[in-house]
Amino acid sequence: MTVITPVRSRCPADLVAGIRAATREHADWQRTAELVAAELRKNLPGAEVLTEEERAGEPDEYRCHVLHVEPDGSFSVTAMVWRPGQVTPIHDHVTWCVFGVIQGAEYEELYTLTGEQSHLVEVGRSKNDVGAVSGFAPPGDIHRVRNHGDGVAISIHVYGADITRLGSSIRRVYDLPVLAPAAS
Repeated sequence: MTVITPVRSRCPADLVAGIRAATREHADWQRTAELVAAELRKNLPGAEVLTEEERAGEPDEYRCHVLHVEPDGSFSVTAMVWRPGQVTPIHDHVTWCVFGVIQGAEYEELYTLTGEQSHLVEVGRSKNDVGAVSGFAPPGDIHRVRNHGDGVAISIHVYGADITRLGSSIRRVYDLPVLAPAAS
């Protein structure tokens, strides 16, 4: 499980204002993720949002630095720092999520459950370079993220919940066999 550092409000004000406006539209989760992704694209900060020490990462696991938690708990903004080889478990989320890469590259594998929910099937892969922004919402948000690169990767994540209260954005970790995708 990743370590969450204490909140120190240091998220760019334009980004917070944009996310606040997007979440106040009270759209469904998928639409909210799309609206927040548009705001993150416009206001994606650079790696300087973290200190030099924070940008170095941790040797044992990826690290989550909380940049902002909205006072009403409607969203959190974090920075994830990944050293080469660090990876999440296959998981889904408690709410909508939006991410933007600000340093390096993140590699994402997308999965779906089989009908009997006894296996996972890989349904997609992507390499997300600096500037890439994407969002998603449950259901259909099962994925794994890793740093295959030679340097540190950093991304900004926005979650539709107060993750300092929840302890994590992860709802479930999947420890199921993965089937190869069907040939087309």
